Amino acid sequence: MTLEQLRIFVAVAEREHVTRAAQALRLTQSAVSHAVTSLEQAFRVRLFSRVGRGIELTEAGRLFLDDARAVLAQAEGARLRLADLGALRGGVLHIHASQTIASYWLPSRLNIFHARYPAVEIRLTIANTVEVCRAVHQGLATIGLVEGEVGDPMLDSRTVARDQMVLVVAPHHPWVLKPPKRPAGLTRSTWILRESGSGTRSEFEAALRHLGVAPIELRVAMELPSNEAVRAAVESGDAATVLSASVVAGALEAGLLHRVPLDLPERRFALVWHRERAIGPSGEAFAALL
Repeated sequence: MTLEQLRIFVAVAEREHVTRAAQALRLTQSAVSHAVTSLEQAFRVRLFSRVGRGIELTEAGRLFLDDARAVLAQAEGARLRLADLGALRGGVLHIHASQTIASYWLPSRLNIFHARYPAVEIRLTIANTVEVCRAVHQGLATIGLVEGEVGDPMLDSRTVARDQMVLVVAPHHPWVLKPPKRPAGLTRSTWILRESGSGTRSEFEAALRHLGVAPIELRVAMELPSNEAVRAAVESGDAATVLSASVVAGALEAGLLHRVPLDLPERRFALVWHRERAIGPSGEAFAALL
């Protein structure tokens, strides 16, 4: 049984006339007759009685008519739903983003997307870079936004922004007056850092190695799971940290932190997606905004 057979059956039943149904559907009379006959033969039930030159529904036909109309209505509803999704008049966009991006870079772009496509629901999950890439790989996220490089060969990525990391300490830290002259001097302070797996941590450790300092040589007093927790701990303690310039901008302006000169490379913010999964119209529209 096909939707086309149901459509033909309903047209004939409503008109009780094959020729008129064929004209309404823009089909040949033989095609309409064949569709009805095929239904009757497939299920061994008479749907119409031939009375003189006309036809009329049998009892089985009358009962089946309600079901056929319901199925066609549901199919039309599904068609309209797909049309809405294609035109971004509905649906859900699942985004996973790392903390720095989600808290400081992404909100304004989410507002722009919502203004253009208000019917699309946005569901944002915040995690570290490793967790975001895992979610995209597993299909839990349509797209992801992460800091730094993406190591998963099943994920494609595109740079959407650049970010500067900075070394900061509290105003009473010794480095305010005597910053380290050489990279080796970085090991003389205690540190508070983001957790392993975060883009901030991995990019800082890569920068250390480039400077000739092994990350294991740092005296890490605390590992904290959020930028804000790290920033607050450094403001009130004696440790150093490296965070995004966006995260510490307000604290630097307020005098709660001091920036220590250190040549750190820019890192990228990257859009990531699974290379074997379609991201759909909403994902494509969002990616186009970045």
